[in-house]
Amino acid sequence: MRIFLVRHGESLGNLDERAYRQFGDHNVPLTQWGYRQVVEAGRSIASYLDGMPSAGFQKLRVWYSPFLRTRQSRDALLEALPTRLVGDVREDYLLREQDFGLFTEIYDHVEQKKKFPEEFEKWARMRNNNGKFYARPPDGESRADVAQRVRLFLQTVMREARNGHDNVVIVGHGVTNRAVEMNFLHRSVDWFERSDNPGNADVTLIEGEHPETLTSILLHKAADRKAGEERAFREAYGVETATMIGSESKE
Repeated sequence: MRIFLVRHGESLGNLDERAYRQFGDHNVPLTQWGYRQVVEAGRSIASYLDGMPSAGFQKLRVWYSPFLRTRQSRDALLEALPTRLVGDVREDYLLREQDFGLFTEIYDHVEQKKKFPEEFEKWARMRNNNGKFYARPPDGESRADVAQRVRLFLQTVMREARNGHDNVVIVGHGVTNRAVEMNFLHRSVDWFERSDNPGNADVTLIEGEHPETLTSILLHKAADRKAGEERAFREAYGVETATMIGSESKE
């Protein structure tokens, strides 16, 4: 079985956290650069599969989070992947980004503490006493909660698996993709606490014939901008009517 974990490409929120307030977390678009990143990720998956024996090949089953940046990343992948490699393409809300509750759209800890001092202090105590994996932001999800719902999603993946020879693509977010790897490879909580989110448009491959032989590798590392191109392709991808960051919003 092969599972390709693809994190969404660079989004406006990755460049400026104000984008989460402007668009809402679920509706933050990719940048033009982010779309290009995922096209390259799709090409890397296609190149890898082209080296596989064609006999008995199972077409890719593509799953994606319903957030805009992951839907746009899905489109970029499908642009790069030959149609002969692609089977079902489906959305699943269980792959959505971690819900930060009261702190949604406020990712700066200083601002969180300023706006919600009591809630922030409580969350800080929980993080200190129980660890980041178990601590829930006010009215939000802990990373343990995310891992639990991802486990439910993987039950669907395994129920539909065809003789253990499936090829699956999951287009998700940093925390959710790590939760997939944690559940599928039986990683420990300590592993999750110590690991970092994959980079935008990175591809992690989980592969193995049997559960006990599954391994993971970083199949594709997305390219950074070259020197002199730091400000290139920073505009929103496919959002023609969007008010850009830093301009006045219309009520």
